[in-house]
Amino acid sequence: MGKLISIIMGSQSDLETVNEAIKVLKEFKVDFEVKVLSAHRTPKELAAYVEERTRKGVKVFICAAGGAAALAGVVAAHTILPVIGIPIETSSLKGMDSLLSTVQMPGGVPVASMAIGKAGAKNAALFALAILGAFDKKMQVKLVQYKKDMRSKITGIKLKV
Repeated sequence: MGKLISIIMGSQSDLETVNEAIKVLKEFKVDFEVKVLSAHRTPKELAAYVEERTRKGVKVFICAAGGAAALAGVVAAHTILPVIGIPIETSSLKGMDSLLSTVQMPGGVPVASMAIGKAGAKNAALFALAILGAFDKKMQVKLVQYKKDMRSKITGIKLKV
């Protein structure tokens, strides 16, 4: 089987944030790929890539972009598959521009938007895995174990006050 998840970044500088998603996907041993394509600078290449990956078996797209952050919306315009947006934190508006650009999609072009920055990247990967888990019992088991492990880290805390 081919890559299940495609991560597209609008710029190579987005990799620092996207690495949080990559860590999660590696932990879950899911086949994925990462590509740099811009909604504004490479629109034809982006459309062709999304259409090709959709035909080749990708199940979920994760898109990371900052500023005008049109990437997730443009990807969603070229596929019927789930698209998850990661708003990248920006220096000028601290990522609020990215968040609003990602979340404010017109009716008929759905994009799931995560939080700004690294927490959003991690959650984007987990949300993509949850989408896959809806159709894959093995993935469901891995996700249940992940939540148990997370819970035991909290319940295992012993405070000395």
